[in-house]
Amino acid sequence: MLYKNFIGGQWLESSSKRVFKSLNPADSSEVIGEFQDSDADDVNRAVQAARAAYPGWRLTPAPKRGEILYRAAQILVSRKEELSGQMTREMGKVIEEARGDVQEAIDMTFYMAGEGRRQFGQTTPSELQNKFCMTTRAPLGVCALITPWNFPMAIPAWKSMPALILGNTIVMKPSPEAPLSMLNLVKILEEAGIPPGVVNMVTSSGPDAGRALVAHPAVRAVSFTGSTAVGKEVAAACAVSFKHLTLEMGGKNAILVMEDADLALAVDGAVWGGFGTTGQRCTAASRIVVHKDIYEAFSSKFVERARALKPGNGLDPSVQLGPLINEQQLHKVEEYVRIGKEEGAKLLTGGERLRPKGCSGGSFYAPTIFGDCDPRMRIVQEEIFGPVVALLPCSSLDEAVEFGNAVPYGLSSAIYTRDLNKAFRAMRDMETGIFYVNASTIGAETHLPFGGVKQTGNGHREAAVAALDFYSEWKSVYIDFSGRLQRAQIDTELSF
Repeated sequence: MLYKNFIGGQWLESSSKRVFKSLNPADSSEVIGEFQDSDADDVNRAVQAARAAYPGWRLTPAPKRGEILYRAAQILVSRKEELSGQMTREMGKVIEEARGDVQEAIDMTFYMAGEGRRQFGQTTPSELQNKFCMTTRAPLGVCALITPWNFPMAIPAWKSMPALILGNTIVMKPSPEAPLSMLNLVKILEEAGIPPGVVNMVTSSGPDAGRALVAHPAVRAVSFTGSTAVGKEVAAACAVSFKHLTLEMGGKNAILVMEDADLALAVDGAVWGGFGTTGQRCTAASRIVVHKDIYEAFSSKFVERARALKPGNGLDPSVQLGPLINEQQLHKVEEYVRIGKEEGAKLLTGGERLRPKGCSGGSFYAPTIFGDCDPRMRIVQEEIFGPVVALLPCSSLDEAVEFGNAVPYGLSSAIYTRDLNKAFRAMRDMETGIFYVNASTIGAETHLPFGGVKQTGNGHREAAVAALDFYSEWKSVYIDFSGRLQRAQIDTELSF
């Protein structure tokens, strides 16, 4: 099937007339669809459409904007199963996780619909008589939203819904590896009644369209989720014109398993954190720091559970491990496994390509665990984005925290312990934007801020009320009803 760009309320072919194919990573012989290979001309058309729609959308009352988002959320609910199946086909995650991805989009859309009546400011006393002071939120204008393939509907919803409820207009660009889910979200917004030009989408097979979007002078804000390397390029491009920028980038997340942990529960968390979405999450638990007193017992159970995971096409409800997104990512994982062996890490299980029955040409890789790792190893320091987990023995909580913080990233971390004091110390000392106690490193909820520190991001947060702060500016308002000139900090004498 041929899919088109959405610009100014119309579904259009790209200026280049070129298309690219999206393939099923579980079966590369299946073509999901053909998508427009857009260039800078298409990006400019989309931005200009968003720019033209901005005055009318900005002046649309926020509760009315919320009603459109509420209708979109209802449509998402009614089509959840269909959307989930299409997502599994285009990016490979098992159907249960695809349902969770769509549910996250539902949750965010309902949440932000409610913000149409909750864009609260502040009122505060003035230092002068007969003067009123307050703050209000003001939208930014045209926002560029660039999203990855691993959460192809949830992350576009994270970015688009807060931008829209505040009165911004948007141009979205999905990853070429999974464009269909964003396109489905855009179709639903169109059906819900979003005015022409408020939401625009361009697809492309390479980075040129994204670069043109980030550099466009009419774009006021950019929200990017992807690799740290590309995020640095985006930051440099935005700095030239002082665009607002939020970056959500890499992670190398750690679970700390203390000697008093519930061992079965900790293994559950390690399996889910390490191999959920085949390790292709920025919050994946790719490092497990285990106290030496239970290291052997934990390792044995963890390896046993990893070996038992069933790989295959994620549309099969019994499958627990889907494919990597493509051959390129599979080769990257293979290279890191080679590096791990050369570094002296002990391969406990995995380390090989899989070929499940019924999956022709799929990019499958076995759940892989390295034991007795050193914190300085590359497989411990660098994000692999695949089903590879490094185990690090430790001798104390202090050492576990030291190992946990000894990476360039700081997105998510977790501790398994029955000791409340240890839990609170780790919560305080781990350098991450998200922290879990007796739960894995994945599972963020839409009504809490999402984001990290260090090279994971640039200090902003997505989701919850925190997202409103990125997609709006505070405006301070002073209303003087004294009937005379009053000068703040100067006319401070009061008369009674």
